[in-house]
Amino acid sequence: MFIKNNYFINRDFMFMVGQYDRNAKLCTLVKEQNRTFIVDRSPLEILNESIRCIGFNLKGAMETSKLLLGDKHMCPIMVNPIHNICVFPNKSSKHADTMWFNPDHIYRTNTLNGKARLEFTNGLIMTVPSKLYTFNHKLQTAEQFKKMVDGNGYDPLSSKKDPRKGA
Repeated sequence: MFIKNNYFINRDFMFMVGQYDRNAKLCTLVKEQNRTFIVDRSPLEILNESIRCIGFNLKGAMETSKLLLGDKHMCPIMVNPIHNICVFPNKSSKHADTMWFNPDHIYRTNTLNGKARLEFTNGLIMTVPSKLYTFNHKLQTAEQFKKMVDGNGYDPLSSKKDPRKGA
């Protein structure tokens, strides 16, 4: 497995998780559709740098997520609204081993021994230490958030729908 100095989240991104190297430095294991590698940055650094390359930052992305979804914990984050790339964590981002998932690559979820079993679009199967209901709720919230950001007639500044749009 090779080590990259930098990484920007793209459409092939499936998930990432923090992992300490032999010098106790927090790095990140990244899984894309057709490759797996280590990045010499923490998951939060990768998120921030990926968001910064389109002119925003991680703090602003987190604030926007809370604005649109309400004051929820562990909100999904829009990494790139141009390509509609959103990620969500399986637990608080304060933990080094938090996994960040791209909902676009999760094909199916079910349960195995009380944990969430994920099947990805490329056929990869993995188990996540989370209850299926909890994981599916986060996945659904991320998909809802993507639709909100994608336009679909949602105006966060207006509490009323436009009757001319049939909603």
